[in-house]
Amino acid sequence: MRLFAALLLLLVTACSRPLPEGVTELTYGTPYSPSHPFSRADIRWMEYVEEKSGGTLRIRPIWSGALLSSDMSLEEIRHGVADIGLITPIYVRGGTHLIRVQSGFYSGVESVEAQVALYQCLARHSPQIQRELEGVKVLAAQGGLLPGIVTRTRQVKTLDDIKGLRLRAPTELMRVLENLGADPINMPMGEVYSAMAKGVIDGVVAPVDTFRALHFGEVASYFNSISIPRGAYPARAIGAERWNSLSAEHRRILEESIAVWEAALAEEVRAAAEQGLNTARKENVVMTRIPAADQVRFDRLYLRDAEENAVALERLGIDGRSVFSLARRSVVGPDQVECGDPA
Repeated sequence: MRLFAALLLLLVTACSRPLPEGVTELTYGTPYSPSHPFSRADIRWMEYVEEKSGGTLRIRPIWSGALLSSDMSLEEIRHGVADIGLITPIYVRGGTHLIRVQSGFYSGVESVEAQVALYQCLARHSPQIQRELEGVKVLAAQGGLLPGIVTRTRQVKTLDDIKGLRLRAPTELMRVLENLGADPINMPMGEVYSAMAKGVIDGVVAPVDTFRALHFGEVASYFNSISIPRGAYPARAIGAERWNSLSAEHRRILEESIAVWEAALAEEVRAAAEQGLNTARKENVVMTRIPAADQVRFDRLYLRDAEENAVALERLGIDGRSVFSLARRSVVGPDQVECGDPA
């Protein structure tokens, strides 16, 4: 796959027009189409970079997974398959242990901006997160809408209804769902539609925007809006070697563009929520919510398992406990983050 992508990149490059003198072009790879909310934010970032550089720095997008894969994009960016790309370290099977687990430390944090602020706090004070991102320069962290539970044929009305369901879920929810009797599985979101259509899984833990962005209304009939915390993670990056090859001015522009990209992602995510809700209603998706007592029970399970997952990293020589403690100290109120001092 990586060899094919590299050959494709060489072919595309060979067929492109020569660049004007003084212009640097960077390729950007993503598994999503240009119409996806993430891609709309990406386009806004590209326009900013070109305008801010006076046209001397251009971004050439390669959409829909034509260059980067869904599950290996972090490694592919490290090796220069694309200059910049959408990365998903929370789905990588190895090498990003703390980044995956820390995404479960966000109880009490709902807005995208607060999620990103908490991630930046943890990354700034964690040498382990920095080690897991060696070989890349992060250009944007990404949060998201709080997910609910999308199901094909079985309606979830209470926590007890989750028992027996095979659900695609992020890493930080695996043990919580197992404790509730579900059969959770982790896979890239781009593979979920097909898996639900074939009946391989019964549903997915996902936010309401996916009914429009990923067309889940075509393969699912129910959505329960249980409030499940959502973590942030590094989501856009450039390879370190390519970063170091850029001029100081172009690096400065890309540094300044981080806030622009993160703001665009937050705005597009919020807009997508309303669009997804409207799509779900048009497709007659049945909406429910678990009882308040069940939500309290779920919140307790979530936070308990988050701490246990943090402590379990010690067997890998990773101090997850201190990162978990920093996260909890930094959430000072509902959706309020003030980065605390490391222990």
